[in-house]
Amino acid sequence: MTRAETRAVTSALDVETTARALDEYRGKIFGLMCAGVVLLLLALAAGELLGEEWAEQVAAMFTAFGILSLGAGIGSWIIARRMRRALGSGTWSAHPAVAIGHGRTATTVVLRSPDRSEAWPLTVIATRQRYELVRPGPDGVLWWCGDPRVGGVLAPPGGGELIWAKQMRGGHVRRRVVARAEAEGLMHRATPRQPQWQGAVPERVLGVDSVEGLDSVEGLDSVRGLDSAQAPDPVQGLDPVTGRDSVTDRDSVTGPGPGTVDGSPDGPPVRLDKAPPAPALPTYAELVEHARRQAGPKAARAPRREADVREVAWWRVRGLRRAAGLHRVLIALTFCAAVGAVALTGPPEEDRLKLYAVGAVVVLALVYSVYRFLAFGRRSARVLARAATAPVHLLRRYVLLYDPQGGGPVLVLFPMYGGWGAGPEAVLPLIPPGPQKDPRRGLPAAPAGKVALHGWLDFVERRSFVVPWIEGRPLWPAGTYHEPDGQEFAALLDRLAPPLEAQAS
Repeated sequence: MTRAETRAVTSALDVETTARALDEYRGKIFGLMCAGVVLLLLALAAGELLGEEWAEQVAAMFTAFGILSLGAGIGSWIIARRMRRALGSGTWSAHPAVAIGHGRTATTVVLRSPDRSEAWPLTVIATRQRYELVRPGPDGVLWWCGDPRVGGVLAPPGGGELIWAKQMRGGHVRRRVVARAEAEGLMHRATPRQPQWQGAVPERVLGVDSVEGLDSVEGLDSVRGLDSAQAPDPVQGLDPVTGRDSVTDRDSVTGPGPGTVDGSPDGPPVRLDKAPPAPALPTYAELVEHARRQAGPKAARAPRREADVREVAWWRVRGLRRAAGLHRVLIALTFCAAVGAVALTGPPEEDRLKLYAVGAVVVLALVYSVYRFLAFGRRSARVLARAATAPVHLLRRYVLLYDPQGGGPVLVLFPMYGGWGAGPEAVLPLIPPGPQKDPRRGLPAAPAGKVALHGWLDFVERRSFVVPWIEGRPLWPAGTYHEPDGQEFAALLDRLAPPLEAQAS
């Protein structure tokens, strides 16, 4: 379906991604509570299932984990009810945001009110892992739904991840936090455009296919060469002085013929006044400004150059090993070897049960990682290697942005000679090339430039696998080549580069 169905927006829960995120959060709560109950029942039955030697230790361990799991589930259930109440009674609003704290340990967020009159210091009620999903991105924009004096829900643009936040306690602490936010320029930032769909919201708002290891290759059902008619050709005719098109497409000047959609005399007659307007997409110039704002400081040192995929087997290329999940297999093997070595040394009798429990966990992790590698990862790596070494390539311009949901890098691609006013023709998510502590290391130094797209051989759900080459080396994609498909594509770009309404003086 190329045209998304719409429905009226009366609350934040009418946004499909928000409703789905809340359902997923509540599903995890159910799993936590069930696990807690099961562990407590196993603790009661430990004396019957095991001998007296280990019964007390096993019962204590199951009881501790059961109480923790059940307590976490109950606490999360209370927060989920508050989220449901806030999201059902209000709508989303976009705010400039600043995270206050040291590096990745900050759990305080300051939002600026839409009228620039005040700042709202909020304490995030979430674990570190969940907070990282909604940390203010490079654009410094977060969505908010609720009352800042009582509490509400924070989310990155798009509403796909939800956390609860409430007002900070202590007037002195609030004033100190607000002063730090003002020192970082919060009150003078551009005002983000408020989320709206002109009275309607898409039933489906799709994101980037950002599954590490490209698990979508499981559905690979056809491998074929790229038909030249399917490949988008660069638009020629760039004015060397103005940088704009000197030769414009004929349809863009004359418009479609009367009574037709595409100007063809054989096209079926339709009423053009009834056709829904196409969503307005940001231009190349607008996204370049966003990319410059999102670009962080350059890495202190360049990453070690990986082996050339054109000269060696795929498993010798560092990026492809990560995409295939081979590093997880090696890590699990290392832990298994360490546990086995400890077991051979003859641990004390009272520590054997703990050692056996750890050994069971690492063996399960090894089995799972090997299964993922054999079932999906190996095929994914081969597909990417074949795309990267394809002889046919297309030149395009790119803009490097970062997804606020997870912080992954994303290439927005434009025609090579489309000028500053050209619209995007595709989006391609990337696997962060750097280590976990510095995932951006290895990305292009320039936020915008030229890219050579190799591949176009393998398809999943009518989308191509394409590998971009920038500065003479490949960047491995985390999904397929996503072309414009109506409301979904526009919503994705709004999430990557939140539109701005006004700039403060």
